[in-house]
Amino acid sequence: QTSEEILHHLQNIVDFGKHVMKQFFGENYVHHGEIIQLPLDFVRQLCLKIQPERPESRCDKDMDTLSGYAVCLPNLTRLQTYRFVEHRPILCIEIKPKCGFIPFSSHVSQEIKHKVCRYCMHQHLKVANGKWKRPSKYCPLDLFSGNKQRMHFALKSLLQEAQNNLKIFKNGELIYGCKEDQDCVSDWNELARHLKPFFFPSNGLVSGPHCTRTIVKELIHVITMTLLSSTDACRAGDMKTVPVSQGRSYCEASAFNKELVRNGKHKLESSGLPRGCLLYKTLQAQMLDMLDIEGLYPLYSRVEQYLEEFPEERSTLQIDGPYNEAFYEKLLDLSTEDDGTVAFALTKVQQYRIAMTAKDCSIMIALSPCLQDECSEQRPVVLTSKSRFTFSVSVLDLDLKPYESIPHQYKLDGKIVNYYLKNVQAKDDPVMSNLFKENEDCTLVLHTV
Repeated sequence: QTSEEILHHLQNIVDFGKHVMKQFFGENYVHHGEIIQLPLDFVRQLCLKIQPERPESRCDKDMDTLSGYAVCLPNLTRLQTYRFVEHRPILCIEIKPKCGFIPFSSHVSQEIKHKVCRYCMHQHLKVANGKWKRPSKYCPLDLFSGNKQRMHFALKSLLQEAQNNLKIFKNGELIYGCKEDQDCVSDWNELARHLKPFFFPSNGLVSGPHCTRTIVKELIHVITMTLLSSTDACRAGDMKTVPVSQGRSYCEASAFNKELVRNGKHKLESSGLPRGCLLYKTLQAQMLDMLDIEGLYPLYSRVEQYLEEFPEERSTLQIDGPYNEAFYEKLLDLSTEDDGTVAFALTKVQQYRIAMTAKDCSIMIALSPCLQDECSEQRPVVLTSKSRFTFSVSVLDLDLKPYESIPHQYKLDGKIVNYYLKNVQAKDDPVMSNLFKENEDCTLVLHTV
């Protein structure tokens, strides 16, 4: 790419955060950054410096050392809302919550998708492909439920099997979570050692398993309270993409749900999320995927067919930007009645891309201990049994998902569902299991009635 093309691409990224995602999430949560120019010699030295530190899976991707353009973004492992003195210790938890709802679209062809969430199904395929050693007990629907018991279970599951969905930083350095795709052994005792000064500054608690469990419990409480807090208002916060009653509020594969069923209970409580909190806004943006990929793919094909006939229309349709106020306004059309036009198809495609971005974003929670006399009404504060923290919550990874990735998403969806039906649900259901056994003799036995 030429320097001009790279500048245009970076401008699109900044504009998308500024004019689109800020409207969905709010001013305080989104940091769109700014484009800066760097001396090429500095960029080359930087590239050489960081190369040994990069994970193996990223080393095939080259850093741009030719254009001299870059996006300057804040370090989200630090507090964003308030400037504290640098020696103040900072704890940061990064959570990638993933998709928090079950598809409610009538276009869904497999009934299992109305019962089991995408994340729980995908876990089994990832384990089979060797990406992870074992499936996580985390289910996004538990985190997005607003029910504190379910949220605590979800966060505890993330701490047990972090994969790439949870990381913890202390003063900007990673102290917990996978550095790349590998088998991560959860060392809660090591984590507790790092966290003890934050939660028990007087060091009055004895060490040992009880201490570790108590600190982990305090951490989960703090994360839950910050996720349910509201520190920003935005226009999309009141947007209701679908009534909650229309979609199922729990996933049948959730370990929390299975435990309830084992104990003879069959109903999961869903308290609902406070409208102003970041999880609520994230869920609303995710639910712009109103048709599911199965209903969306034919509309994508309609747009593709139109572009084959009229390739010059690509810029008019704003497929590659500009991501401005006009682009955002079109996203607010929540109708699902297909009138057969390219305009309708394109709106649903763009909404799907926003939804995919929201499904793959990360939430950064930065916490810093504060003394009672330092905590004013202007600063959001969360309390624990022995400490108090001021905090900021931010959203990361908000680059718009590529238009060209939709066919890949369609194929991947089919793979995930088919693998789950054949290898997981079939084992749970002996009748289904027999249906999927191949190359076996089958004898039909008739009994007289």
